[in-house]
Amino acid sequence: RYWGCTEHHPCLHFELCYYRAIDIAIAQGLLRVEAGAQGEHKLARGYLPRPTWSLHWVNDAGFADAIGAYLKAERDAVDEEISVLTEYGPFKRAEVEEQE
Repeated sequence: RYWGCTEHHPCLHFELCYYRAIDIAIAQGLLRVEAGAQGEHKLARGYLPRPTWSLHWVNDAGFADAIGAYLKAERDAVDEEISVLTEYGPFKRAEVEEQE
C-alpha cells in the first residue's frame, strides 16, 4: 500500500484509492466506482459488492468443462456472498409503502 513512502501517513491508501475515487465520481456524475475484488473492509467505506465478469477461452475441451463446472459453483457462492455482505453495508434501506 505504501510503496516508496519514507513517512507513515495513516489511512493514505484508503484516502487515495477509495475516498478520492468517490469524490471524483460524484463530481463527474458517475453512477459507480469499481474498487476492485475482495475486501470486506470496503463495506465501511461505502463500497458494496457487485459482480464483475471476465472472458477466457480454453482450448482443451476437458479442461474447459472442468473450469466451467468450477465457475458455476463459484458463481453461486459469490452471489450468496454478495447478498450477505450487502445486508451488512453502511446504507439503510428505504421503506417502500405499498400503493393501492
